[in-house]
Amino acid sequence: MEIGIVFRPGLPPEQLPAVARDAEAAGVDQLWLWEDCFLHGGTATAAVALARTERIRVGVGLYPVPLRNPAVIAMEIATLARLFPERFLPTLGHGVLEWMGQVGNRAASPMTMLAEHTTAVRDLLAGREVSTSGRYVHLDRVALDHPPAQVPPVLIGARGPKTLRLAGELADGVLLDSGRTPAEVRSSLAETERGGPGPGFRRIAYLDTHDTPERTLDAVREHAAAGLDTVVLVPPADDPDPRPWLPVAGG
Repeated sequence: MEIGIVFRPGLPPEQLPAVARDAEAAGVDQLWLWEDCFLHGGTATAAVALARTERIRVGVGLYPVPLRNPAVIAMEIATLARLFPERFLPTLGHGVLEWMGQVGNRAASPMTMLAEHTTAVRDLLAGREVSTSGRYVHLDRVALDHPPAQVPPVLIGARGPKTLRLAGELADGVLLDSGRTPAEVRSSLAETERGGPGPGFRRIAYLDTHDTPERTLDAVREHAAAGLDTVVLVPPADDPDPRPWLPVAGG
């Protein structure tokens, strides 16, 4: 099992380089970034974190698909995957529907949009030429000139049962949000299994930190036993600095 930590977007982005280096030095396996509206851009912050470190894997959880054309998402992912092989973990998701409405991109069928985007992005990253005319995704003979030699896993951020099943059906992994008990994690992963995930499917979940390192470590073990391969610690919103939690995340 791996342990990660979140750099919350409530922190100024200029703090990210030092936090990324400190997380790597502490032995943390993964650093996760959030593309919350209207804070940090996921690709920009991921590029900074990857460039300032050597080993740690960096995830974006998540890219709200209503904000991007799938060709653009694929271009961004492919660029980082080529520059930093096997270190980037992109996640696609619905986004917060209220925020999507604020920018005029709220979909009538978020599930259809996510399915169409995920399929197109994974095909493009695999080096395929894509022509499709769906409800939301329209591509005409689109192919990446520089697809990654090592295709990164594309995850889906999921909460409800339909999205959990979609992750198992279409994606390379699932990212669960925090606030779930170990029993709820098991139930969510069981729903994902109904989608028929393939070999190497990643099961990752956020976990809110507790009041002490000991209680947080106990919660990590309980969540890992529920079937996760990665637990990502989320510092509290009122004190989002992840550095006090690096010794816990670094094991």
